[in-house]
Amino acid sequence: MSTQELTYIFVGLSFALYIGIAIWSRAKSTSDFYVAGKGVHPVANGMATAADWMSAASFISMAGLIAFMGKDGSVYLMGWTGGYVLLALLLAPYLRKFGQFTVPDFIGTRYYSKAARLVAVICLIFVSFTYVAGQMRGVGIVFSRFLEVDINLGVIIGMAIVFFYAVLGGMKGITYTQVAQYCVLIFAYLVPAIFISILITGNPVPQLGFGDTLIDSSTYLLDKLDKVTTELGFLAYTENSKSTIDIFCITAALMFGTAGLPHVIVRFFTVPSVRDARKSAGYALIFIALLYTTAPAVGAFARVNFVDSIQDQEYSSSPAWFKNWEGIGLIAWNDKNSDGIIHYSAGNAFKDIRPQFIDEEGEFGQRLTSNPLNGTNKNEIYIDKDIMVLANPEIAKLPGWVIALVAAGGLAAALSTAAGLLLVISSSISHDLLKKTIRPNITEKQELFYARCAAAVAIIIAGLFGIYPPGFVAQVVAFAFGLAAATIFPALFLGIFLKSINKEGAISGMLVGLIFTFSYIAYFKFINPSMNQEENWFFAISPEGIGFLGMLLNFFTAIFISRFYLPPPVEVREMIETIRQP
Repeated sequence: MSTQELTYIFVGLSFALYIGIAIWSRAKSTSDFYVAGKGVHPVANGMATAADWMSAASFISMAGLIAFMGKDGSVYLMGWTGGYVLLALLLAPYLRKFGQFTVPDFIGTRYYSKAARLVAVICLIFVSFTYVAGQMRGVGIVFSRFLEVDINLGVIIGMAIVFFYAVLGGMKGITYTQVAQYCVLIFAYLVPAIFISILITGNPVPQLGFGDTLIDSSTYLLDKLDKVTTELGFLAYTENSKSTIDIFCITAALMFGTAGLPHVIVRFFTVPSVRDARKSAGYALIFIALLYTTAPAVGAFARVNFVDSIQDQEYSSSPAWFKNWEGIGLIAWNDKNSDGIIHYSAGNAFKDIRPQFIDEEGEFGQRLTSNPLNGTNKNEIYIDKDIMVLANPEIAKLPGWVIALVAAGGLAAALSTAAGLLLVISSSISHDLLKKTIRPNITEKQELFYARCAAAVAIIIAGLFGIYPPGFVAQVVAFAFGLAAATIFPALFLGIFLKSINKEGAISGMLVGLIFTFSYIAYFKFINPSMNQEENWFFAISPEGIGFLGMLLNFFTAIFISRFYLPPPVEVREMIETIRQP
């Protein structure tokens, strides 16, 4: 049986499972739709949380960025894992004790203001749509390569699947679907990692293989990577290229943004009690660790295999995986010296970085591009970093069933997080915007109808973001985390631990954090990307790390403004005291 047939079978069976679960767990009330009726077992919630957490950014993009960034890629590992611990230990138990449906619900009640609730909804929508863009992009990449459809059509198919189980089942359907998706994605991530670790180092444990010697050699894997990367003109794999302040800010933005992500926080509302919330947080940490401790090894293996596979090879005899990914526009080769040989080295092959393909072939059968070439370096290859985990089994020449499994796992990772994000968006619109603000007299049936309509609209918008992504998956997600750090996290943290913060301070802080962070990211990434250089950054902080500075501005603004207005009412302060008690 061919790899293509196996892929169709694996993906088809996984989709049938997800749809079957959605039908079985169809939401019949707003409680089912928003928080799964608060009846999810801690182990199941731990798996669902892990699946929500390990998005396309974790599964598809993170190891790819580590592969090409080397030590600089550690910011994603440190930020996301540290953020989860912060969320699980610091915020989640208190928010679960509050016990309402959404994060804006807590902010609106804590700051006794419809305006605060509205600002929280706006911040949440900004964060969630930025985050979901990365997931839909991941869905499109997997579909386009493994199911041989156009990347945009792949996004549309993913939208249809998410629409079905998110709109029909709500949080109840999503939760149990994510349990299945976790099993698929973690198996799909570990199996090829174990195979490749054995092939490269002889060690069946990828985490140990990462620090082991190459098979039949006394050379360590990381030593070879350092040698290979420096010979190609790159910085050594184990050295940092980013400044210390930027590394710190990116890590902090990811960490605090993680702790403020609403689609993960709401997970702790789905279990019966605060005790169960703490248990599910512990289980989720174990489930998450399986992937995150494996990712550095996967990134290193991918870089070694990639260079060994294509460097100084004739294009006409280049491996099939190279031409497969070139066929969908995620790899490009332009023969700068007309020798027909692939040369890979430091620098961008094209002036516009991303290739713009035309419907013509070159002398050797390669796809031609309209971009002007970058003549300042010898590099002839453009490679989309998001493909490395997906392409790794092909590069390593693993069996077809492993490649098919990875395709199903990549889709599971992207769809699981996309569904959670879309539900958060829909619940914020239907519950916080309509029910709590604009139309408080609507019935539960009407609220459920509006929630489903909001989810449907959100899916369409998310699909457009996936078709026109602003960057690589993990980078897009980093922007979302920066926005969350600058807006939602300070409001939650101050709301729980500082009783003196009033509505005026909280609203001002969230708006300042949102405007500053979004404006900074938009300027360097969309308005004037040519200025996106360290010498032009504020305090040498990149757009990926600016969320940390936005968070500090939020804290300062909230505390400062609160000094000029009346303190929160007595009943609010009493509520905070109740929430704080274990």
